[in-house]
Amino acid sequence: MKIVGLVTILSALIDYLVLLLPPDLANPQWVLGLTTQLVDRGIVPLVGIALLLTGFWVERMATRGGRGGNLLLDLRFWSCALSSLLGVIFLVVVAVHILNVRTTSQEALAQVTREANQATTQLEQRLAGELNQQRQQLTLLFQDETLLQQAIETGQLPEEVRQFQDDPAALDQFLNERAQEAQQRIQSEIGNRREEADQQVRREAVKSAIRIASSGLLLAIGYTTIGWTGLRRLMAGGR
Repeated sequence: MKIVGLVTILSALIDYLVLLLPPDLANPQWVLGLTTQLVDRGIVPLVGIALLLTGFWVERMATRGGRGGNLLLDLRFWSCALSSLLGVIFLVVVAVHILNVRTTSQEALAQVTREANQATTQLEQRLAGELNQQRQQLTLLFQDETLLQQAIETGQLPEEVRQFQDDPAALDQFLNERAQEAQQRIQSEIGNRREEADQQVRREAVKSAIRIASSGLLLAIGYTTIGWTGLRRLMAGGR
């Protein structure tokens, strides 16, 4: 049990060290991913410490005696000290994770807003281009009655466009109204998609904060309890 516990602890610490390399503390996304993985893997060293201490306890019960010697050379002391340190670290990890969830969610919401604004700008440019193109096409059709009749019969144009044949101002008003209707419809769709994206970002942020915070706090309590209890017993001579 002592060997398995020690190997588990060392492998977990090496895994944590690999996660930290290369560091990118200025990147909230990197920090968020780091804190998430630290908490997700946080149970591994806890199990290793528990196995190691249990192995020492079984050995002490089997030999029916205590272990003397220098406390600083006792592996149980360093295991309990590591457990206490990890308890503090996971408290810090929880706080850092919550702060980064807020930061990344704000960045995601800002990105959603930028994309919505960009889509709106592209929509306005496209409608303006289509409006000019339709005006030019109708102007040409109004000059050729045969082509105009064919366009109406094939459903490309409504019958009502005939009333604008000799009234360019009314034609512009008609085309502008149609363009505004299309713009309002598409803007409504963009707004709905933006609202859905905002809600999705907020839901994911809340879920991440709750999951990591609750798991991290439980790990911190577990590590701190094992560490402080073990250190107190060792300091008191209960070996």
